[in-house]
Amino acid sequence: MSGSAVVVGAGVGGLATAIGLRRAGWRVTVLDRRAELERYGTAFGIHPTAQAALDRLGVGDAFRARAVPYRDGRIRTPAGRVLASLPLERIERKAGRPELLISRPYLLDALLAALDVPVAYRENVSDAASLAGEYDLVVGADGINSAVRATVFGRRGDVRHVGTVTWIGVAGFESLVHGETWGRGRFFGLTPIEPGRTNWYAAVPEATTPADLRTLFAGWHDPIPRILSESDPDSWIRYEMRHLYPALPAFVHGGKVALVGDAAHAMTPNLGQGACTAILDAEALTRAVARHGVAGLPPALRAYDAERRRSAQRVAFGSRTLHRFVRTERAGLRDSLVRLLPS
Repeated sequence: MSGSAVVVGAGVGGLATAIGLRRAGWRVTVLDRRAELERYGTAFGIHPTAQAALDRLGVGDAFRARAVPYRDGRIRTPAGRVLASLPLERIERKAGRPELLISRPYLLDALLAALDVPVAYRENVSDAASLAGEYDLVVGADGINSAVRATVFGRRGDVRHVGTVTWIGVAGFESLVHGETWGRGRFFGLTPIEPGRTNWYAAVPEATTPADLRTLFAGWHDPIPRILSESDPDSWIRYEMRHLYPALPAFVHGGKVALVGDAAHAMTPNLGQGACTAILDAEALTRAVARHGVAGLPPALRAYDAERRRSAQRVAFGSRTLHRFVRTERAGLRDSLVRLLPS
């Protein structure tokens, strides 16, 4: 017998969860507090394991139609000296497929196209407890400020700022240089996103303005100054780096509530795994629910928690640790350590 589920949040994790539940025969309602789908664009890196999860959700082909491979990334100094290579070749050798990058709107479009129920926008959920009385399953996919998480865990997992903001944009030309450039207390990243464009991001102290940004990176290697001088600051996105701390004791509660994505384990973006972990959460949760059925929902949620919690929390810890390492003011020591990494 199929059950009824409500998914709170229509981001990557929420849409993927709704797709998986629908494929399992569940009746699904998707709620989102926003007025419409946010179409700002950044590049999501999708690891081969998350690509396989998209395949199992039936979205892999649509995803790959708009994705581009990421095969050549380096860590550099501001002067352009290469310190190390990102492990992209090793990832591809091991998995048999490359890391792929996709614009956020394109990934959301692929997920929405695969979802056969409409998203109910302008639905501001403030108390998930009432939803639990109406549906068999409540899925909190409502991001770092999750109302569902607050209902079931209170402040046991709190939102912490790390003192850094990231400015994000898309340049109107293709850069031949990809990877990250690490300076003293700040860094700049460049990745492919689609033909003719380049995704970029700059991590700096919280008080940095767009005008400051151009000054901070003025002497760095090409094409960083060109990107900042030729693009319109009005198109840049300001993102405050935050994470969830301490780690939650569980991703599920009471046999009826489950958290996925940032609602469960919001992390700094340094490892580029936010979208991947949300996709893996969604696929694991819906696979467990499909296997156990509505009558076996409590053991299904326990199985999901056992599969995903420690793995996702390790990624979050690793990303937070890498952020501290990259942002250090002791750049000389950091760079010496990075040079010891295998090329």
